[in-house]
Amino acid sequence: MTISRTDIEAAHARIAPHVRRTPVWNLERAFGHDGGLSLKLEFLQHAGSFKTRGAFNTLLSKPVSDAGIAAASGGNHGAAVAYAARQLGVKARIFVPEISSPAKIAVIRSHGAEVVIGGARYADAQEACDLYVAKSGALRIHPFDADTTIAGQGTAALEWEQDAPALDTVLVAVGGGGLISGVASWWAGRVKVVGVEPEGSRALHAALQAGRPVDVDVDSVAADSLGARNTGELVHAICKDAVDHVALVTDDAIRDAQALLWRDYRIASEPGGAAALAALVSGAYKPRSGERVGVLLCGANVELGKLADIIHP
Repeated sequence: MTISRTDIEAAHARIAPHVRRTPVWNLERAFGHDGGLSLKLEFLQHAGSFKTRGAFNTLLSKPVSDAGIAAASGGNHGAAVAYAARQLGVKARIFVPEISSPAKIAVIRSHGAEVVIGGARYADAQEACDLYVAKSGALRIHPFDADTTIAGQGTAALEWEQDAPALDTVLVAVGGGGLISGVASWWAGRVKVVGVEPEGSRALHAALQAGRPVDVDVDSVAADSLGARNTGELVHAICKDAVDHVALVTDDAIRDAQALLWRDYRIASEPGGAAALAALVSGAYKPRSGERVGVLLCGANVELGKLADIIHP
């Protein structure tokens, strides 16, 4: 199965009344690159991340029973689902692992969802969510490996292309791979799409190497947003053809990118939200001279105390 540009256009028409059209910031000679640079400021989206797009697209595409909806999340997906559910008058139950940051759990609760905390990793929360869905009949909203989720996330690229000069390459952070699958589906064959993963959480990198989705160990500062153990079949099917490659970044590079965003631009980014930029500033991705590069800044749900520790160690 693939996601077409037509699917993404339909998703955009469906969700446009409910999401923010986040701004694009076009720069020249920034972050040590001598070419044009385009930042898609998706961290300004409702609930603090791009995931609101996929949540609305799924909710507006599928029937919802009286049991409402359920989702497993490291934090951002849960916040997005909770926000969309509240806006559409649907009850939501969100399952999160113990590694989820208090800041993200607070955002989920602020949107009126019930939060169930349990399990050491995201996979544990997903298992608990699946059991609840099987018993209750609630609609499960998958954070990445589902067609409606991917088409919804792809709407960020649709807007980006309309608002930015023609790009040669875009850098996109990868957790489970829903965002990069949507972006790559939109730009397939026209723009080089490069994934960025932490060295300690590389589900897509491992899948592309193995030729199939495989389980990986997760140990990264960005694990609460980029901590999926397995991409899933649909994500792999899309990315094996439409993603150029995956660049790996260290946790230190991610922290440096967070510090840079705050110091120079007063952008408070969570680790996962700064990962794509980390690839550029650390040299994990090295553009050619004059290359027009896009960087998707995807999440802002950061614990301010931890950000302060990075800025003032």
